[in-house]
Amino acid sequence: MKRSYILFIVTLFLPFYMMAFRAPAEDTFLVKKCGDFSLSGDGSNAEWNKAGWNPMMQLDSGTSYKSRFKIMYSPKGIYLLFNGEDKKITTEFENDFENLFQGDVFEVFFHTNTQIPMYLEYEINALNKELVLLIPNFNKKNYGWIPWHYTGNRMVKKMVSVVGGKAVKGGAISEWSAELFFPYAIFAPLDKVPATSGATWNANFYRLDYDGGKMIKYAWAPVSRSFHEFEKFRAIKFE
Repeated sequence: MKRSYILFIVTLFLPFYMMAFRAPAEDTFLVKKCGDFSLSGDGSNAEWNKAGWNPMMQLDSGTSYKSRFKIMYSPKGIYLLFNGEDKKITTEFENDFENLFQGDVFEVFFHTNTQIPMYLEYEINALNKELVLLIPNFNKKNYGWIPWHYTGNRMVKKMVSVVGGKAVKGGAISEWSAELFFPYAIFAPLDKVPATSGATWNANFYRLDYDGGKMIKYAWAPVSRSFHEFEKFRAIKFE
């Protein structure tokens, strides 16, 4: 086959190939800017009207619950609101920094600089207990480190609201929400912080539920093996 003919074929099909594998512009999610406000746990503050709900996809077969989140940012930090249907608070963990992922939780992963495989992981359960980890995911090893001096203005502000029952282990409920504020100080030593207008991070939002006796995973950007597949996180751009 002549070289000129090969070049013609490549030139003809290259634009289609690039279009097929290029992420569409709408894959970048726009995070709305807000004023700072106090948390209530249920997302009742009027500032939340600036943001729409985003669904999380169920990844496993089994009991299905509506699961969703909202996100905004301010000059001081990131606001996040989780909400999900539920029938029971399935967890054994009543203390912060335990293995909360072995029970019902909402989770968020913030990857501020995609050139560096290091990101923040945060988990919260319906008992308002949290797990905060900085994950240096080099060589596919994702053991995390608890932030040093996690106190004062470095702490994540958190409030949980439970509907249809009491916030106790095994309690029957109809839904629960978690409202969170991440001060930019908690992201140290990650890069590209604080968030500024036009800046882009990667992120993913998750839920784990164990009501049916096995782990059911939910995700905003689908993953397959692990929540730590940071290459599959989705881009978020700050308004």
